[in-house]
Amino acid sequence: MPEREPAGERIYRGIALAGGVVHARVLRIGQGTPEIPDRTLVPDETEGELRRFQQALVDTRHQIQEVQRRVAVAMGAHEAGIFDAHLLVLEDVALLDQVKALIRDHHVNAEAAFHRVAGKYASALDAVDDEYLRERAADLRDVSSRVLNHLLGLAGESELSRLREPVVVVAHDITPSMTALIDRTKVLGFATDVGGRTSHTAIMARKLRIPAVAGLVDVSRRVQTGDYALVDGHGGALIVNPTDATLFQYGQIRERHAALEHRLGDLRDQAAVTLDGTRLILASNIEEPGDIPAVRASGSEGVGLFRTEFLFLSRAMPPDEEQQFEAYREVAAACAPAPVIIRTLDLGGDKLFPGQHVEANPFLGWRAIRISLSQPAQFSLQLRAILRASAHGCVKLMYPMISSVEELITANQILQSCRDELTAAGIPFDPKMEVGAMIEIPSAALIATALAAHVQFFSLGTNDLTQYTLAVDRMNERVAHLHSSTHPAVLRLIQMTVDAAHARGGWVGVCGEMAGDPATIPLLVGLGVDELSATPAVIPAAKFLLRRMKTSEARDLVKRAMECGSADEILRQSQDLARSVAPELFEGSRPAGLK
Repeated sequence: MPEREPAGERIYRGIALAGGVVHARVLRIGQGTPEIPDRTLVPDETEGELRRFQQALVDTRHQIQEVQRRVAVAMGAHEAGIFDAHLLVLEDVALLDQVKALIRDHHVNAEAAFHRVAGKYASALDAVDDEYLRERAADLRDVSSRVLNHLLGLAGESELSRLREPVVVVAHDITPSMTALIDRTKVLGFATDVGGRTSHTAIMARKLRIPAVAGLVDVSRRVQTGDYALVDGHGGALIVNPTDATLFQYGQIRERHAALEHRLGDLRDQAAVTLDGTRLILASNIEEPGDIPAVRASGSEGVGLFRTEFLFLSRAMPPDEEQQFEAYREVAAACAPAPVIIRTLDLGGDKLFPGQHVEANPFLGWRAIRISLSQPAQFSLQLRAILRASAHGCVKLMYPMISSVEELITANQILQSCRDELTAAGIPFDPKMEVGAMIEIPSAALIATALAAHVQFFSLGTNDLTQYTLAVDRMNERVAHLHSSTHPAVLRLIQMTVDAAHARGGWVGVCGEMAGDPATIPLLVGLGVDELSATPAVIPAAKFLLRRMKTSEARDLVKRAMECGSADEILRQSQDLARSVAPELFEGSRPAGLK
């Protein structure tokens, strides 16, 4: 049973996933994990248990396919494609073989065997540090719960499908399948114990425009169905039993945000130019062609990061050259004449393709450009597809996780071979297509001058650069507080990268979280970056800030920051500058008296 909290208004702080303010009765779902029987099979039971496990997989596949069909009708094929990853779990040979081995060789019943193996895989995914795809653990748990429900004979229908009145959903976690089937007229918002800004659930919540808050730790144990709650998707809070005064104050907040959104919308076709004339490019990070409408609506100047690994992770087999070309061509043509920067495959780490071995230290292992260079035939397929797409728009290419000049030279040699092949075949491409390198690890920043001789631009991945520089796993609760992109060492590496690129006539973009955070944008402007690329939703706010600040003030900020040893103090100074020129972006997310 959940803990019974005292009566009266209670406030829980978390992570804002999707903006908006709503209030309704609570529906608490996922109120308990079913007990998993663990017993030793007698010899005669083994084959029957294997058949029972196989049937549970079949039933689960049919269930997910039905969910996918319903989502495709309600939301479109792109959103339904999320469930391809769920179906791939049911085909993961390594996982399934381990389960069968436990049943056959160790005489473990099917429920316990599957629970053990799936739990081990989910824990491995949880342990890695790239937030965006670390959420694949949620996919695995979603599928696991479905399989276990079939094995245990439990009902598979979610309570969300039987709603009769509007609710705020509170849960330990909300799986992508739950989110996808939400009735927007009934589920006004949701709040979870776990989750992050870049999870599948967060993405779908934003697409559905459902206010959502995650990272509330144990709120699912502290509220009960029937409680009255307010979801603050702007400030990242769940307020249970809000008082009339709180509801009145949040009503005013809704009005202020509506007015601000209108003002931001007026800037859609305006350039991102500071008050003293510095022109920056604001671009969007995307995963698939279906994201282009959001790019256009945001006022972005093209795509600063096209994460191509999503074309691979959603399929049982890697896409061939033609399939890749069609995806790249669609984005390039839709954005033309604005540029589209396509990053080559960044698998590995937490972005595991089906059947890939989970390494002991995946972020220091076989990933990104290391995989591509070890598989030149597959790498060439992608490079040719990107080159072909360059004939249909302003396409640029960049390599992820470059750590040495040798890697960059080898990659460029393979790229040149692809150019030669296309030329010989008479297939058109842009011979002047720009090529860049991701600066994500300290070694790359430290040799940026040497790397700059082989590319036209750099793109700073500040999430990984911070992680590798500070040796901090930001998802590890014991050390996460040490993860700060405003650490002086990180800023110095960024400065070195910018200086090296500019010295050779190149340019530098940032596609990590710093690029979309108004609190850190002044630092990036002061450091001299030329482009900021972030999720489309934050582009209007970034443009609003840039058009109200001076580059000279940002440069003064950086001078002070370079003399400061405290990451927290540097962040405070940067936020103070941003707040002084664009207070609207920081004020009004919560009532003044709500701490």
